[in-house]
Amino acid sequence: MNTGPGDLTFEAHALTKVYRTAAGEVRALRGVDLDIRQGETLVLLGPSGSGKSTLLNILGGLDRATQGQLLFHGQDLARASDTDLTDYRRRSVGFIFQFFNLSPSLTARENVELVTDIADHPMEARHALALVGLEDRLDHFPAELSGGQQQRVAVARAIAKRPAILFCDEPTGSLDSASGVQVLDAIVDVAADIGATTMIVTHNAVVASIADRIIHFSNGAILQIEQNRTKRAPHELSW
Repeated sequence: MNTGPGDLTFEAHALTKVYRTAAGEVRALRGVDLDIRQGETLVLLGPSGSGKSTLLNILGGLDRATQGQLLFHGQDLARASDTDLTDYRRRSVGFIFQFFNLSPSLTARENVELVTDIADHPMEARHALALVGLEDRLDHFPAELSGGQQQRVAVARAIAKRPAILFCDEPTGSLDSASGVQVLDAIVDVAADIGATTMIVTHNAVVASIADRIIHFSNGAILQIEQNRTKRAPHELSW
């Protein structure tokens, strides 16, 4: 799909998510409206349970909205078939989670190759790992890597298929400040290199300063959208 900088990647209209439990209904999203442009970096900021991860999962095709419309370059993901959603995730989406989800029995290179083997136009695992500064750790197993290095392997795995969007759910949540900064540096650098739209969910307000826009969440709704006029590089941060 040919898109240029600034083209709309997502158009979300009145997205609602209701979970039905034994105790009753839980309204995780309450009518979210949001446009997201190609190539921008968004940080979704808010406390636990505010709905930011629910929105990320719906945008990423891991979950479905109960009501509303979600357009990805004109395709309504809210009404897509399971097969179409699987194809969307495989072709267009890279996920980075708080917990690295690496296979302990595979090397860094082999963990990345799990994705490149199913992608249409992947980069080589060696190149993806070099982009995150791990070219000298190709044949190391996860147990031989620090937490920050394991998360950078997860970043390399996510970007190796050249996704249009990177979804990052608390990518620094289990890391110390120095390791977290390294991971954010890797995410920002590789997203720029492949032209990916990047969405980062966090409760850490310091991370918000690397965003083009900050989406403040509260009680399942967008409280405020803030244009960041003093954008900072990750290496300038500490917490």
